Amino acid sequence: MRFILQFLIIILLTIISQIGGLIYIIVILTISSKKAKFKIKQFLLFCFLYIASTYVIVPHIAPKFGREKISQNSNLSSHFFLTDLLNRNYVKPELNYILVDISKVFKVEYSNIKIQYLDANFPFWDGFPLLPHLSHNDGKKIDISFLYEDEKGNTTNLKPSTSGYGVFVEPNKNSTNQTEICKTKGYWQYDFPKYLTFGSFNKNIRLSEKATKNLILEILKHKNVSKVFIEPHLKNRLKINNNRIRFHGCKAVRHDDHIHFQIN
Repeated sequence: MRFILQFLIIILLTIISQIGGLIYIIVILTISSKKAKFKIKQFLLFCFLYIASTYVIVPHIAPKFGREKISQNSNLSSHFFLTDLLNRNYVKPELNYILVDISKVFKVEYSNIKIQYLDANFPFWDGFPLLPHLSHNDGKKIDISFLYEDEKGNTTNLKPSTSGYGVFVEPNKNSTNQTEICKTKGYWQYDFPKYLTFGSFNKNIRLSEKATKNLILEILKHKNVSKVFIEPHLKNRLKINNNRIRFHGCKAVRHDDHIHFQIN
């Protein structure tokens, strides 16, 4: 029974962080279950090795796999601390450059606003899935948060959910409701991110259409950006006409809680 539990823990840690399963194997091989208080010792050793690996070792190894840690600055950061802790913040150098460039440009007009990224990619191996995403497996994709405004119309860094996902900008009455279309076709998972908010709050904020549109246009200025995914009703609402803005398909999940973009 213990073996089965350990196996499941290894699988889970690998799925959510890529490196956690390997570190857990090292821990259980290092500290025997026959030792006194072995569970506490294993837990403490795991925490030490995991944190040391995530913040010291992995950033130095990842470039050998063609990826690097996203370069945070005063105008670019992760929205959710678990993104960085779980090694979901690695991209190709070309994508890293675009993110930093966008954050610097935005600082000119929105000096108090941070570009906040959500899930990017794991540090190692093309094709290794970053669940629950279908395509974040090659260092070329990233999700970034919409920009919001408060009741007075001031752009704010506040977001409507802890994870950055799952609180949607619903279509207007006269807009196409792609969610209903996809779910009617049997794609039940289409609005599944509503269960992944890790808590929703700041209910008084709303989408800043101007700032979010400017952010998307700034992304599109980079020629090696190949695709931008947002929900069709938002593309129409924001009046952005560009053939690189695509509908992601019903097999994915809805994109009216974040922007997904990717490079060639």
